[in-house]
Amino acid sequence: MSDPARLRDSTEILLPADAIEGLREDLERQFTVTIRREECRVRIIGSPVEIKSASDFLARNGISVA
Repeated sequence: MSDPARLRDSTEILLPADAIEGLREDLERQFTVTIRREECRVRIIGSPVEIKSASDFLARNGISVA
């Protein structure tokens, strides 16, 4: 059985709300992800493949994804 936390880590990225400012449209255009703003953070949700690609994209744009 899969560990829920591990599965969640591979299907979503949590960042401070302003972290993707200026990049949100690019993320939504280039990747099949859902972006939800939740109070002081943003949640990017997608398949493991899309999340990996989006994470790489964010890293190339100077946003650290832990």
